[in-house]
Amino acid sequence: PEASPVTKKIIPIPTENVATLRRKRTLTKRRGSSAVMTWLVCGAGTVAVLPLLLILGHIAVRGFSAMSTTFLVRLPAPAGVTGGGMGNAIAGTLILVAMASVIGLPIGLGAGLYLAEHRTTSLANTVRFLADVLNGLPSIVLGVFAWELLVRPAGHFSALAGGITLGVLMIPLVTRATEEMVRLVPIALSEAALALGFSEWRTVATVVLRTALPGIVTGALVAMARVAGETAPLLFTAFGNAYWSWDVRRPIAALPLQVYAYALSPFDDWRAQAWTGALVLVILVLAIGIMARLAIRSRQRLARGASVGSSTRG
Repeated sequence: PEASPVTKKIIPIPTENVATLRRKRTLTKRRGSSAVMTWLVCGAGTVAVLPLLLILGHIAVRGFSAMSTTFLVRLPAPAGVTGGGMGNAIAGTLILVAMASVIGLPIGLGAGLYLAEHRTTSLANTVRFLADVLNGLPSIVLGVFAWELLVRPAGHFSALAGGITLGVLMIPLVTRATEEMVRLVPIALSEAALALGFSEWRTVATVVLRTALPGIVTGALVAMARVAGETAPLLFTAFGNAYWSWDVRRPIAALPLQVYAYALSPFDDWRAQAWTGALVLVILVLAIGIMARLAIRSRQRLARGASVGSSTRG
């Protein structure tokens, strides 16, 4: 008898199972890609932070060796004599930063408000461009310019020249920070104030500026932290002083200048104090940064208000 042909029975796979398998494969690939990118981003963040941690650790280890109360309050010792401190340099740095803030903060705040409220005018575009150029200008160039404009006509170095130079460095930072923060304020707040009969200047001063104040304070503190560590402009303006000096018309000491001078000296004690001075400067900048972080927490309310508002100035 002839063999009966074998019939193959094809069992169809449900379409739903095929779609489920495809989704599982796609999900597995996405999870793998996400894990790889997460590790890459974490690695890049670690590499970016590692130099800062190494610098801070090295400064802390070397700086604590000469740290004492005497170092913070006494004058520098003569060359070759152990001991002494940088009390005058710490006070001089605080004086210079205060003078720079008095000069740079009001000008930067006013310019930032103008750029935010009249951002499409030709003058605003010019001011914005010049602020960006000034922000990227090397500080030593500004120091040479200040020496030619302020120090040379007066015939001597002075703390006033140093404060003015640092204030000019602060202006573009405060200007751009103020502009960006004001642009985050919902325009509905300004419209509501104007509808209630507020004048334009009163609306800006009591509504817009008050709402953006946490972010503006953050930008101002960041600008202060930057100028506190500037050395090149002070070499051409403040010059330095080995004694207590409260006269802004005379040279004044500053931590960056003292650290620079001590680091180049042949004396071991002075080089050790240079590391301690660098540590004090880092602590000063860190304190300003902590203040900025505290202000950022208040700025989160501004971000939430901007997301709720219908539109902003941007």
